[in-house]
Amino acid sequence: MKTWNRMLVLGGLAAGALGLYGAFAPTADAADHAEAPGASADQAADIGDFYAWHTADSVVAIITYNPFMAAGGAPLYDGDVNYVVHIDNDGDLSNGSEHQIDVRFGKNGSDEWGVRATGLPGSMDALMGGVGTNIAMGDYELFAGASDDPFFFDQAGFLSTLDQGNDDGSVDFAGLGGTPVDALAGLNVMAIVVEFPSAAAAGGADTLNLWATTGRAAAQ
Repeated sequence: MKTWNRMLVLGGLAAGALGLYGAFAPTADAADHAEAPGASADQAADIGDFYAWHTADSVVAIITYNPFMAAGGAPLYDGDVNYVVHIDNDGDLSNGSEHQIDVRFGKNGSDEWGVRATGLPGSMDALMGGVGTNIAMGDYELFAGASDDPFFFDQAGFLSTLDQGNDDGSVDFAGLGGTPVDALAGLNVMAIVVEFPSAAAAGGADTLNLWATTGRAAAQ
């Protein structure tokens, strides 16, 4: 089973005056687009990035996987992979998360892919619908499908900086005039987006710890 953790901290949940993103303080700031061969061989289970932020009333969490997709390329869905957003609201990470949002893919009788999210904070109901569409149920929303990759990485500039060995901490950007160039421009990634009420997830707390994992069902 391939499992990957990535954690983010959302603070200031009770203070709506903090603005759209509030006090968003990530504890992990690295991307994971190019994995070791064993992990990259299972692109459906290999997390690329995990993003999370909050508005005054809700939390948005995004898991991406299968990077470097060509624009217009076929999406990748796998019914054997469980995508999980973990939510801790008491700071006791050793005891795991207080909420687990499980997202799975599956097909209907017409061989069409759909997506289902369960374990949504404050709701006993599953949120489900077709892939590639915005699925809404009251204060909850779900999307799963191909998307433009939001991660920005100047790969040429990064490699140039390594080659130069800049001791002063300066960075060499690849573009003309020192303008960064996004190596992922024009490429897609698979994305799972879940939105849910922040109050239901926080349970009175003002800080949330969020992380994402994937797990593949054992072969039968």
